[in-house]
Amino acid sequence: MPRPEPPPWLSEAAITTAGRLLAGHRQAFDRPLLAGVENGRSPLQAAQELFVAATIVLAHDGGADPQLIYANRAALMLWCRPWSAMVGLPSRLTAEPAERHSRALALEQARRCVALEGYAGIRIDSGGRRFRIEKARLWTLRDGGGQPCGQAAAFATWWWL
Repeated sequence: MPRPEPPPWLSEAAITTAGRLLAGHRQAFDRPLLAGVENGRSPLQAAQELFVAATIVLAHDGGADPQLIYANRAALMLWCRPWSAMVGLPSRLTAEPAERHSRALALEQARRCVALEGYAGIRIDSGGRRFRIEKARLWTLRDGGGQPCGQAAAFATWWWL
């Protein structure tokens, strides 16, 4: 009997991305993204814990029109999208059109500085419902060779507008 495929957030690519998220946050902010997740955990365990964390965590690739490559369960719930609809989505679409320019400026600042803490902005869920995020952290993701390969965001403070 063949083994069932793992859920997409535990695929090989997602486990690698989770490791980059955790390592990149520690490098950018000199503290763990989630307390205790990195200590003694296998990559699979760390990916599982990151996916179920209450802190909202997202990441996009380094393309010209970056697409989301990761969203944990808290992010999927907030944006009201399943993994299959969220991952692959151009990340600019997480913000309403009027907010996209300021979002792009913050991402550019985080890219130049490697990280940014205290970001705030307006976002929209899949149905167009608006919410405000506060105290977000943005940081650069790096591949196995240390080269930038995307950006990530994490936040726990938000409310509906």
